[in-house]
Amino acid sequence: MTRTAATSPDGETVKKDGSSGIGAGRPGFLWAVPAAVFFGLFALVPLIMVAVLSFASWDGLSDPEFAGLDNWRKLLDDPVMIKSLWLSVLLTVLGVAVQTPLSILLGVWAAGHQRNRAVLSAIYFVPMLLSVAAVSVLWRAALDPNMGVPAQATWLFGDGNLFGKQATAIGVLVFVSTWQFTPLHTLIYQGAARAVPQVLYQAAQIDGAGTVRQFFHITLPQLRNAIITSMILMVVGGLTTFDTVLILTQGGPGSDTTISAYYMYQKAFKSFDYGGASAIALLLVLVSTVISLIVVRLSGYDKMRSTMEGL
Repeated sequence: MTRTAATSPDGETVKKDGSSGIGAGRPGFLWAVPAAVFFGLFALVPLIMVAVLSFASWDGLSDPEFAGLDNWRKLLDDPVMIKSLWLSVLLTVLGVAVQTPLSILLGVWAAGHQRNRAVLSAIYFVPMLLSVAAVSVLWRAALDPNMGVPAQATWLFGDGNLFGKQATAIGVLVFVSTWQFTPLHTLIYQGAARAVPQVLYQAAQIDGAGTVRQFFHITLPQLRNAIITSMILMVVGGLTTFDTVLILTQGGPGSDTTISAYYMYQKAFKSFDYGGASAIALLLVLVSTVISLIVVRLSGYDKMRSTMEGL
């Protein structure tokens, strides 16, 4: 057992037990080596390769040829690419607008002590256990215009073809994404809500604050970090959505739901233009990074410090 010396605020020297962990510094760099190696091999190296291919012409079979900025010029002049980028942003904004309030309300509710809360929460979290492909296939069958629910409820869905118009197709994409990913964000808010000190609610009750005022003046401010984290995950996930569009709409009708990630797939595996697809992929990385940094900067998240700082 080792003992270390420290200076108290009044100038006295105090001995601390090193085995207790009090006054211990941060873990050394070696602790981060496994994660750094993993991140480098499976994130940085592929990203560098994509960046190199974005300046090359390659059909996937022959040798890549340097093409300079040709791929980037084509993207800027491609109306489908511009449209797909706006569609990606639209789906992301709609996803954040729908999932955030729903996740907060469900997360705060799940953090309480209601009767049968644990059972209902377990059922609600089931979609989170399924893959995106499985969920998309499930809802594609359920919303089939010939044999699905819309075909049996034409009084509500009209002709029953929800995939035949841009507005309804986008609505389906937002609904399916919300159904699957809201439980994940609910779990984030549930953990954050349980970490709110109960003494704050007790003091509010003494002052006569009701449930609604406690939610807006105590719960929401305490969930600030969780909200920012959840929103960043939604932004990155929304801009890189692919499986849902591939299975549900195939980018249709026409190109009305062809988002950037799906257009990248078309470029690479249908047009065999891997250089153009790499440029789209790199553009998505840049856009996601910029938006995430903007959210972090505007929210002040980069200046926040953990209560466990230094341990």
